Amino acid sequence: MNFNEFTGEVQHRLELPGTGETVRAIRATLYPLGQRIPAENAADLAASLPMEIKWYLTGAVDEHGQRFDWAEFLDRASEIEGRDKATVAYHTRVIIDLVREQVPGSDFEQLRNQLPESEDTQNWRKLFEVVDAGGWSDAQEAQTGGGPQPERQ
Repeated sequence: MNFNEFTGEVQHRLELPGTGETVRAIRATLYPLGQRIPAENAADLAASLPMEIKWYLTGAVDEHGQRFDWAEFLDRASEIEGRDKATVAYHTRVIIDLVREQVPGSDFEQLRNQLPESEDTQNWRKLFEVVDAGGWSDAQEAQTGGGPQPERQ
């Protein structure tokens, strides 16, 4: 999948009005994720993504392996995207599902292993809710009129 296909798919799934908003949502998801995971894991995850997209996980990140929880991730992503946390949480889940479709299963599993999925504030399981629900599909989109809907925080 190239850059235009990737951004087009994100724009479609999130029903965003333009490319600018779409790229901002992608950056808001991947940049703080790249900050959170080790550099080697970010490079593995990014390897199968379009060059312009992988930059947000790797090249744009000054410091990998930072320790922060899901709430801090949402704060950082919300600041980048310029939207409320509930909307950003939904966007990140949908984008992570598309990333899952593009990367080898072992690289995606490695990502999950880097993020604690406990019930406390570290609860990164929330990032994977669309993935764990079976992922995005045309059937879900047709059934709900726009795919999985945002869950309020």
